[in-house]
Amino acid sequence: MFQEYNEVPLPFPPKPRRSALWLVAAVMVVAGAAVLTAVTARSDEPVTDSVGIIDGAAVAVTGPMRIDVSHGLPRTVLRSGSDVIVKSGTARLDLTDGGTISICGPAHFSVLRVGNQLTLALDTGTIHLSIEHGPAVTVYTPLLQIQPIAIGDGPQDALVGFDTTGAMCVRAYRGAVRLEQQLTSQNIVVPQSSDILLVNGQLDGLRSGGDRCACDPELTKYSPPPHLEVVPPATPTEEANAKPLGSGEIVSPLPLDKPAAKEGPIYKILVPPLIYNANAEVQPEVDTSQIVVLRSVRVRPTLIFQGRVEGDSAATDPPVAVPTPPRPAAANPPKPSAKSNNPASNSVVDRVVHFVRKLWSRGS
Repeated sequence: MFQEYNEVPLPFPPKPRRSALWLVAAVMVVAGAAVLTAVTARSDEPVTDSVGIIDGAAVAVTGPMRIDVSHGLPRTVLRSGSDVIVKSGTARLDLTDGGTISICGPAHFSVLRVGNQLTLALDTGTIHLSIEHGPAVTVYTPLLQIQPIAIGDGPQDALVGFDTTGAMCVRAYRGAVRLEQQLTSQNIVVPQSSDILLVNGQLDGLRSGGDRCACDPELTKYSPPPHLEVVPPATPTEEANAKPLGSGEIVSPLPLDKPAAKEGPIYKILVPPLIYNANAEVQPEVDTSQIVVLRSVRVRPTLIFQGRVEGDSAATDPPVAVPTPPRPAAANPPKPSAKSNNPASNSVVDRVVHFVRKLWSRGS
């Protein structure tokens, strides 16, 4: 009734192959442990919580942050939960997902990012939001919640800040801005190209801002420091090496100009020494009658003129007139006219006629 079956041995891998499998399994376990360690080490610095790079001359950042080096320059990267203080001047925050936030100091704010939502808690200062296709930004102040609203697919460009008196300025350049009271949930919408001023965070007493708050994004652009290029010294040529030392021309230094002596009076005040008595309850006062003012002046030296005095110079002969050369005679001298001789001839004839008439009258 019992059947006998032949025993068939099960196949077992040889011992060398079994040791190789154990070695591969150990390597895989070690590699997995290394990967888990690396992931755990980097879990405290997730990439998704990066807010953006901030640049400014006087910026202090506390809380989560990291430093990146770009083109040899360190850049401060804000992370969710960073607290920023702009002590003076301006700063610029380039968001990781696109857009910029200009800050005009002195300002104090903190940032918080959850997914695609970016929240700024503004305490003091003025910020200018310029976002085209970036995260949804919400600004919180102690009493208000401010949220820019895009018109269609247009950009969001708004300004939120406080002036010197503590009043709050809200300006909508492109798109609208929604304001909501955190205590009463009262809300209003500021249309595009509008500027309002809120006193004590109350939405009931809105007034025109009149450009009281300003933060120009052009002034907050980051300008990297000038790059200093290290130029190696020029290698000396063979001629310079062959030239012996000390064979060059010696240039004497220029003489230093002595400062001009002051000719004005010099005053010196002599004060008696101060006396301190540790045993006395009241220290003696300085006797002003013992104070002497000395005035030192410089006496001008006596003026001495050196030279000789000469008398009047001898009278000189009057200058001799230079004779003028005679003029050459004309080739054809002018002939005297008959009219010029008529008066002389007429006078002689008249006298003769008059004398004859007298003789004739006497003879008759």
